[in-house]
Amino acid sequence: MHFFDHLHTVNRHRRLVRKYCFRLGLYWQGLTHDLSKYSPYEFFRGVKYYQGYRSPNDAERIATGVSLAWLHHKGRNRHHYEYWIDYCIDPVDGHVYTGGNKMPKKYVAEMVCDRIAACRVYQGDKYTAASPYDYYQRSKGSILIHPDTSELLDRWLLLLKDRGEDDALAQIRAELRDEHFPY
Repeated sequence: MHFFDHLHTVNRHRRLVRKYCFRLGLYWQGLTHDLSKYSPYEFFRGVKYYQGYRSPNDAERIATGVSLAWLHHKGRNRHHYEYWIDYCIDPVDGHVYTGGNKMPKKYVAEMVCDRIAACRVYQGDKYTAASPYDYYQRSKGSILIHPDTSELLDRWLLLLKDRGEDDALAQIRAELRDEHFPY
């Protein structure tokens, strides 16, 4: 069993996200980020499917066809674009479809912090400032995310890739403070 290995991974991830969120002025989000990972429903599945180099949710999904831990997690954590998926109604013709709703900017910022931390934890020494951007690019065409949210996330992750953490986090913080910045 990997009880302490999984606990260490969750704690390390949360510590990194907290550090990045604090740099953005998102103190409450930093303190409360991913607390559901400690719930028995998520935690013990994480222990059972722990591998150390990727999310246990992937291993659970492969083993059972679905990750119940992930379904629990995404429904409780607003920094995941999946939290914002719902049916949408086209205002022009009333057509109903499943899609992503536009995320508040502060949760997109927390998602950036989450992606940096996850890449750092799972990639270790292989991590670069390009890692979160590259990870997002691989999935971008097949996910239900609001186009404005996708564009903002893409821009911020590209900023991270091109200018590094310090410049990217400073720019994101400025945009969070300045309501005149477009989104």
